[in-house]
Amino acid sequence: MNAPDASALAALHTQAFTLPAPWSAQDFLGFQDDPACIWEWNYAPDGQLAGFALFRHIADEAELLTLAVAPHMLRKGIGRAVLDAGVHRLRGRAKSCFLEVARTNMAARAMYEQAGFVQVGLRKGYYRPNDCAAPVDALVLRLDVPSA
Repeated sequence: MNAPDASALAALHTQAFTLPAPWSAQDFLGFQDDPACIWEWNYAPDGQLAGFALFRHIADEAELLTLAVAPHMLRKGIGRAVLDAGVHRLRGRAKSCFLEVARTNMAARAMYEQAGFVQVGLRKGYYRPNDCAAPVDALVLRLDVPSA
């Protein structure tokens, strides 16, 4: 199936995120032709975008920039599938992969831990909610990417 367009990515991101703030179609367009980016996506049986992940690698490091799953598709393995597919594609390109996750996002933290990510840092007040709620810390996680 073809890659989703930027507006579909932005729509799903808006459904999936309030913290951090969801990305716009323009944000996604900025990554579209970047050769350092690795995209993974998954479609539901009805053809609708169910989830996606965006990685970027530079030298021997990579970062998971974002991963989103449609709310009605949660707990069906979509997030883990796009995560694992992206990490697999990083083999031979990156030695490690980093990400930030909100301290309060227990489901994502559990998924990343099960995938082998470990906490290597903390960014105090990294996420600033739009509703003037207290800032939320981000955990910095790292995965040693298996060699090819």
